[in-house]
Amino acid sequence: MRRFTYVALPSRVVFGAGMIAQLPAELEALGAKRALVLSTPGRGSSVRRIAGSLGERLAGIYDGAVMHVPVEVAEEARRTAREVGADCCVAVGGGSTIGLGKAIALTSGLPVVAVPTTYSGSEMTTILGMTEAGIKKTQRDPGVLPKAVIYDPELTIGLPAAISAASGMNAIAHCVEALYAHDGNPINTILAEEGMRALASALPQIVADPGNLEARSEALYGAWLAGVSFATVGMALHHKLCHVLGGTWNLPHAETHSVVLPHAARYNRDAAPDAMARIARALNAPDAPAGLWDLEQRLGLKMALRDLGMPESGLERAAKIATSSPYPNPRAVEYAAVLELLRGAFSGQRPRA
Repeated sequence: MRRFTYVALPSRVVFGAGMIAQLPAELEALGAKRALVLSTPGRGSSVRRIAGSLGERLAGIYDGAVMHVPVEVAEEARRTAREVGADCCVAVGGGSTIGLGKAIALTSGLPVVAVPTTYSGSEMTTILGMTEAGIKKTQRDPGVLPKAVIYDPELTIGLPAAISAASGMNAIAHCVEALYAHDGNPINTILAEEGMRALASALPQIVADPGNLEARSEALYGAWLAGVSFATVGMALHHKLCHVLGGTWNLPHAETHSVVLPHAARYNRDAAPDAMARIARALNAPDAPAGLWDLEQRLGLKMALRDLGMPESGLERAAKIATSSPYPNPRAVEYAAVLELLRGAFSGQRPRA
């Protein structure tokens, strides 16, 4: 007989092309009158257009979001929110920007409205990661969950094909680990498999034609399901390794997920046969780890940690950090085996089928 616990997080989702026009109405529903708009430095004109639509509700713009949410950046953004008298935050961007909104919410209680422009899925979770002194730590807090999320595929059209592909593989990583999570459940399993199917179908179309709005919509739909499927279950070895590599060596977040994922799946393949069968089915591939690697190669992504700037001399340290406080994982997390995984990811070799 099945035994499981299912937790449904409260969330409001507005989905569709052109739905960014609903942002003022979403703030109105929250009773928010002074919104601080958050972004990364490179979003420029698109963020100014969105901010301009808020009229008198715009309290200011903070465009200093960066990868892995350094605590110094979080403190600066929190200070800005206080100085402008913000009563909510609007996070426009990917996981870095939405993570910054969560960091502000953690200490201030300000509600966050998320406007994702990548496929990170952070907007659907209570997970917050911040980096201090080269170590990235994660936590869960219901208070950081965005109150509303606006998914508008038109906002993703300008996302370069390579970044779109890496971000989509980040979302697929959420699906993979949701499928073999130690505290998984049938609902999350259904969402994860469907999310992966949608992303695996849409991403090659986006790489071939970045302006394909239908494919952009399908990818955003998949990313939404990926985020939901991952929101209430535990992370495993793949995410632990990516947190270590990103936080300690400042490797690019989505690209690191892409490189590590096939090798982490290979590590867990024999310990999670049902999950691997679902992954293979979603990818229309005979073998899950090799299918993930093949999809990434088809998307033209970087396939090796060395290509992301990871020094080979750091592999042993990364394995030690990851195995010193491991996340629950289908297969026992052991130093020698994890080091072998990392060496495979460093060289970018195709996992053995």
